[in-house]
Amino acid sequence: MLEVGTLAPKFTAPSSGAGSIVLNEYSGKWVVLYFYPKDNTSGCTTQACSFRDSMEKITSLGAVVIGVSPDSATSHDKFIAKHDLNFLLASDPDKEICTQYSALGEKSMFGKKYIGVIRSTFIIDPEGVIRYANYKVKAANHADEIIKELEKLKK
Repeated sequence: MLEVGTLAPKFTAPSSGAGSIVLNEYSGKWVVLYFYPKDNTSGCTTQACSFRDSMEKITSLGAVVIGVSPDSATSHDKFIAKHDLNFLLASDPDKEICTQYSALGEKSMFGKKYIGVIRSTFIIDPEGVIRYANYKVKAANHADEIIKELEKLKK
């Protein structure tokens, strides 16, 4: 697991809107980087809409939000359109970014164990250092928690 105070692993990934996300390009900004299992599932939709609905407050705190999942950029585009999301989603089909951030782990569904994306969130400061790491994220009202953390960090 990544710990507070460590440098955030750098990455480049395809993104929604036929673009790409290069973490280094966000140098000088606060970045809320969150990992989620799958577009258009109930928990992931709840979490994404929480960020969408809180985006004005998050941006007023000088932060950008980037979501990461193994879904394709095309899937991300549909997810964004369906739920009117107002932030970028990175595609990580090989789960390389998830691995870099230790956001993969054993999960269980219907009694079967598998390796999947662990819902987790990081706040990265303008110098690229992780200032907040949570590997036990609850989807509902997650943005409220992040806003409180950003407010504490910016004092």
